[in-house]
Amino acid sequence: MENDILELAARVGKLLESKRLLLATAESCTGGGVSQAITEIPGSTGWFECGFVTYSNASKTEMLDVSAALMAQFGSVSVEVAGAMAEGAVANSNADVAVSTTGIAGPTGAVPGKPVGTVCFGWSKGGTTYTERLVFQGDRRAVREQTVAHALTGLLRFLE
Repeated sequence: MENDILELAARVGKLLESKRLLLATAESCTGGGVSQAITEIPGSTGWFECGFVTYSNASKTEMLDVSAALMAQFGSVSVEVAGAMAEGAVANSNADVAVSTTGIAGPTGAVPGKPVGTVCFGWSKGGTTYTERLVFQGDRRAVREQTVAHALTGLLRFLE
């Protein structure tokens, strides 16, 4: 794992610890990569509650209460679904805050308006949810690494 990602995860941990908040993750395209980065940090048990890896649409509905109708309307790679994933992670855990990722890491899967590298993020806490859509460049591994880094950077921004 990249050192910059581990540094971001450590910063997230310090911030969560100082605010006495517990974190949950809801991940699709990163397949647990955000959770992995977080649990690399010693002491993460004090601020990391759980991680949901919801790769399929069915798991997004079953584990996070993301509406099938929402996914049908906007697609599973959308800011609407990313926001619902983050909200669902908070609602279905003891966490105070959540981060979500859903995207097309490639090399296939592009659809009109959503090229390979498209990733949507959600951050949710206390009824406030922020979402973002970005398009990253590179191969599957590069897209996933950039996604993990941005999820953590966005979490810092969201909490500060």
